[in-house]
Amino acid sequence: MTQHRLTRRHALALSGGLAALGLTGLPARAAAQSEDWAALGADVKAEFKWAWDHYVAKAWGKDEINPVSGTARSFFIEGHDLGLSLVEALDTLWIMELDEEFQAGVDWVKSSLSFDVDAFSQVFETNIRLVGGLISAYLACGDPVLLEKTKDLADRLMKAFDASPHGLPYRYVNLKTGAVRDPETNLAEIGTYATEFGVLGQLTGDDRYYAAAKRAMKHALDMRSGKGLMAANIHAETGLFTSRNASIDVYADSFYEYLWDSWELFGDTDMKRWAEECMGAMVAHQGKRFDGRLWFPMVDYETAETTAYSQTVLGGYLAGLLGQVGLKAAGDDFLATYTEMQEQYVIIPESTDVRTRTPRGKGTGLRPEFADAYLNLWLGDRDDRYRALTAIHYRNMKATSKAAYGYTSLKDITTRPMEQGDNCPGYWWSEQMKYYFIMFAEPRRIDLNRLQLSTEACVLRGFVK
Repeated sequence: MTQHRLTRRHALALSGGLAALGLTGLPARAAAQSEDWAALGADVKAEFKWAWDHYVAKAWGKDEINPVSGTARSFFIEGHDLGLSLVEALDTLWIMELDEEFQAGVDWVKSSLSFDVDAFSQVFETNIRLVGGLISAYLACGDPVLLEKTKDLADRLMKAFDASPHGLPYRYVNLKTGAVRDPETNLAEIGTYATEFGVLGQLTGDDRYYAAAKRAMKHALDMRSGKGLMAANIHAETGLFTSRNASIDVYADSFYEYLWDSWELFGDTDMKRWAEECMGAMVAHQGKRFDGRLWFPMVDYETAETTAYSQTVLGGYLAGLLGQVGLKAAGDDFLATYTEMQEQYVIIPESTDVRTRTPRGKGTGLRPEFADAYLNLWLGDRDDRYRALTAIHYRNMKATSKAAYGYTSLKDITTRPMEQGDNCPGYWWSEQMKYYFIMFAEPRRIDLNRLQLSTEACVLRGFVK
């Protein structure tokens, strides 16, 4: 398949003259000095409000809006909506001081959202999106009904942990009956609960939630190889790995985020040690150079031999996490790889062949991980070069993904203009628009020194009342 590469001139034009900025040179800092950050933050808020008004008009209470056609779709349960985008947007609305919109969303949750549904829902996605979204909304406004609904949902998800002899949650649970299915799972889906469950435990005085989340993570961590790596796939019933592939992105990413986040939120020294050990093992044994650039492709978890030559855009988070854990040089090095991909393609491909730096597919889904990494690195040292590079990410998104009724995924990033898809994923409302706004506007309702976000960017600490 022939890949259509951008010229340098085209990239510069599409990203407002910023796409050729390097991560380490003076141009990024010079651009940062000339940027009106408050104005850019106001622009992010205006775009979010514009998209939100379309969601309200076209898809109120639905899981996701299709911004090209103005239709909607379900996410968790076919034909039954749980207000995914609405719940994910709540704390972003609060941070942006869109108080009428926030309250309307809270009122809908209180009157219309029920989890007593006789259908299977994916445990991992339900936790990071709905449990996390409801917790952050509760922390923002203190409405006790939000906490009641959070606890009700978490209790239903706990059935997936209880059914496993090893405490590894099944992938799906019936929200009404507690029946479980799909024991063949992965690190991300067994290990992305500690922050939401831990905060819920603090709010309710019930430590069962955090204990269950930590037990599942420890089970996998105890099976690390001599190189300190884990396979990404695992079975909830046997408790054994079902593959040999160690991965930083697909099947694994948020597992590693929640190690460090649990240290930051709860002071759990086990989690801190595990995070440092896992990140050290990744850098030592999984980091590989192709054409001078650092990548983290899948490797055999025991031998560290490369098993696949792809890297997804999801892996961008790792640059920020490395910085948080104290491996900032490696984080900047990895971030530069994604920066080059953004320069070349304007929108980072969903998956890339690391040997040739060419896309392995044409579509992509409004991915936020690159902006996530920039935010975490910027919070670490407040270097405005990260803000300047985030501005590119934001402007590129505006130039390519804005549709009639909101922002949409892309069907083909290789065409000019890029061919749009027709879906705004729920995480768009919680993640990148919040990352942009926090970095550009430095909002009054967030204490940047205390801010703690979940993998879905739900605010779990740091609100200013």
